[in-house]
Amino acid sequence: MTEFTLSLFDPNTLLPHRAGIAGLAIALAEINPETVPFTWEVSETEVKLSWNCSDQEAVTSLLQQTYRLQDGYLDVPALHLDQQGKYTFSEGVIRTFLQHSQQRKLSKKERLLTFVIDEGQPELTHSFRPIEECYYTKDFKEIFTSKGEFKPSIAMKGHHVPGLVECFTHGPYQESPSGFLALLFLPLACFYYQLSRDGSGYRSAIVIPEIKNLQQWVKRRQKAYGRTYRDFRATSSGESALRFLLQEKLIEDNQYFRVDYCEVYQLGKQQWNGNQSYLKQGVYRVQVEDRVLELYNSAYQFFQPQIRQNDKGDNWWSESNILPWLCDNLITGKPWYSGFFEFFKNNKLYERKGLIKMSQYLDEHEQIFFEAVQGSFSSFLREQIIQAEKQGRQPDYPQITDKVINRLQRPSTQQDFAKTMVDFLSRHRSKATRGVGMEIYHWLHKDNNWKQARDLALLAIASYTSKTKDGETEIPLELPDESDSDNGLEMSIL
Repeated sequence: MTEFTLSLFDPNTLLPHRAGIAGLAIALAEINPETVPFTWEVSETEVKLSWNCSDQEAVTSLLQQTYRLQDGYLDVPALHLDQQGKYTFSEGVIRTFLQHSQQRKLSKKERLLTFVIDEGQPELTHSFRPIEECYYTKDFKEIFTSKGEFKPSIAMKGHHVPGLVECFTHGPYQESPSGFLALLFLPLACFYYQLSRDGSGYRSAIVIPEIKNLQQWVKRRQKAYGRTYRDFRATSSGESALRFLLQEKLIEDNQYFRVDYCEVYQLGKQQWNGNQSYLKQGVYRVQVEDRVLELYNSAYQFFQPQIRQNDKGDNWWSESNILPWLCDNLITGKPWYSGFFEFFKNNKLYERKGLIKMSQYLDEHEQIFFEAVQGSFSSFLREQIIQAEKQGRQPDYPQITDKVINRLQRPSTQQDFAKTMVDFLSRHRSKATRGVGMEIYHWLHKDNNWKQARDLALLAIASYTSKTKDGETEIPLELPDESDSDNGLEMSIL
């Protein structure tokens, strides 16, 4: 009799192996034990397999019960997927595990699929090449000896772990039979995302979760519905991780069984290989934090993707430029607005309303500085408008805004930026700066905060707005606060 014990606590396993063990547990939950030549037992931390037949016969039977090709999709009965779920799973696996043409054969004839993203919104049409053959439905003869037994060492490539590339000196990575067996079921436990295009072409992300209890994980996956096309799209690898962790948090049974972290593999073009489109570009480990997930949830509501229509009447998927930058800040523990200085220089700002709504999530000291900058900017605007009226012309608001932004972008050291901020806040006095000079000083100089302050100041200017009583947006004005003194403000901030 042959026996295998696959444990989550095996010191020789990595996160993909442990997720693969969970995928195996999911597959076994849907198999009728009377129809297969092997037996099994699933506990909280282990999967035990045993059989009296050859290894080849047992593994072939197990894979036939797990993976099948149906109507052009890679279908996994254990996942209970609907049509959109089958599409996103199949497309996700093709863009990650089976990206190489040797591991799958796609139909030359494309099929048009139509998805309804939101009720009442235009439909989205997408082309899909049906799968005719793939690695998971083949015979796997290369991993067995002539007697049908597992080879002692099995070569591993990208169709076992996404982005895995063999060393051209030492050959492919070698795995034990138990490790190989776990990785065969890794696709069932992963979550797949199609990312926005960059300069090199299409990109994808695969999220591998941390799993602590197999039985609880299987129950949760069995209750989960198939993923929609909206769930399949993400703006960045950082958002992929946050989207997954947020969904897991919403369905968690209790704190003990929650997913504490995940790994994200970002795949795309690499300059050193022009033949494959989804090579590993980066791996990120993202830890779950309730505050971060709350911020991401709000940001996603403010910067949601939309279905737009071009001049030809074709619908297309429009995604936020701000959300990927914001998510990358969140997963690295930075303030959500960090790096706005560089972001603003490299991107046109079309999503001001979302940034205005996000400003409510600043902490106390950030809010004081943010409001002080906006108050001074309001006073500056009033001065410019009065000057334009005297000259008999309309004020050029974009030019006025750019003038202040360029002034705040110019400093390259903490001392220069502090002087620039003092000059700006003292020249254009505001009620928002009254009595907060010392607080601004301490925050600005704490832990070399000046670059963070520069980002926040530019954000305050770029997102500046107010509304009239009838709801129409206009340029807001604020009268100078004559009770403040220039010297007093300068001394308190410097």
